[in-house]
Amino acid sequence: MRILRQGLMLAAMAAAPASAQVADLRSADQFRVCADPANAPVTTRDGTGFENKLADYFGQLLDRPVTYAWFPSGMGFITKTLRAGTCDVVIGYAQGDELVQNTNHYYTSVYGLVTRRDGDLARVDRLSDPALKDADIGVVAGTPPATHLARNGLAANMRGADLFVDRRVQDPTGDMLDNIRSGDLDIAVMWGPLAGPLVKGDPDLQFTPLLHEEGNPRLFYRITMGVRLEEQEWKRELNSLIRRNQDGINQILHEAGVPLVDDFGKQVMP
Repeated sequence: MRILRQGLMLAAMAAAPASAQVADLRSADQFRVCADPANAPVTTRDGTGFENKLADYFGQLLDRPVTYAWFPSGMGFITKTLRAGTCDVVIGYAQGDELVQNTNHYYTSVYGLVTRRDGDLARVDRLSDPALKDADIGVVAGTPPATHLARNGLAANMRGADLFVDRRVQDPTGDMLDNIRSGDLDIAVMWGPLAGPLVKGDPDLQFTPLLHEEGNPRLFYRITMGVRLEEQEWKRELNSLIRRNQDGINQILHEAGVPLVDDFGKQVMP
């Protein structure tokens, strides 16, 4: 994914002045968002995801209507949306990926544990807990918690879900939650912005952030907005909006149930 069509894009950038290209691509009268149409609770075509609400908020701040370029997340997402010029910003993007230029981060979140509220594992808050020795543990393959589970001797306990799927036809997050409810899984390690909103208010399930894990990889990550590599002015404009409206952003995230931590991994309460 990191080298996907980069040579072609760099050649195109060299063929025309960056300022002209930016002027041609970025809309001056719409807030055009690149998004997955079926990535609940993050983005959905019906506008109920928390990133949809953040898009609405930024559209109001910019006094522009929000429009979307829809494409499934995963391979080809940036190429088919942001780089194709059909949209101008990816609302949620992990800091440090070279496919986009990152804004300043607008929140930091953390992986955590989903359990039944009345279950034997409801008090577990770290992956080294001996109570996990005989547990069936759901985890998305290739994610940082899988490394911690293996380090703690729990590789055989892991029940993996795929990382890159077309969420229009597959729902690994929802499947794991259903399996915890049914007892097919005892516990799941999940990314907070996915699990937190889905578990919020659930009478049967709870989310416990993993705030005490030691060693790498870390389990909390900064989330930014992604823009095209050459769009410095647009990045600065978004950075200014993020800085001046952080309280409003946090309110939307807290109301959605997204677990927030500071840059040191300490929980930020509503």
